[in-house]
Amino acid sequence: MFLEIVTPEAILFSSKVDSVTVPGVNGEFQMLTNHAAVVSILTKGTIKIQVHTQDHLIFDDLHESIVSLPEDNKVLTLTIKSGTLEMKDNKAIILAD
Repeated sequence: MFLEIVTPEAILFSSKVDSVTVPGVNGEFQMLTNHAAVVSILTKGTIKIQVHTQDHLIFDDLHESIVSLPEDNKVLTLTIKSGTLEMKDNKAIILAD
């Protein structure tokens, strides 16, 4: 599936991913490829992005808030204050603050 994370300042992440876990208002939930369409409000918490490889990803100063887990470099994390998620047709868009 394809994931895009957008903030008021910039697009923080835009790439194909294996899965994404988000902090929903009713608890954390995960989406995989072919997940049903969903719209959700996100709360303060951590977005966890599972990637197959980081080889094609570029992290510059703008993307410094996205970090790899020390124990698993295929999992990227991003802490958010709030946000909105839309998942449709294997594309997830997160508007984050």
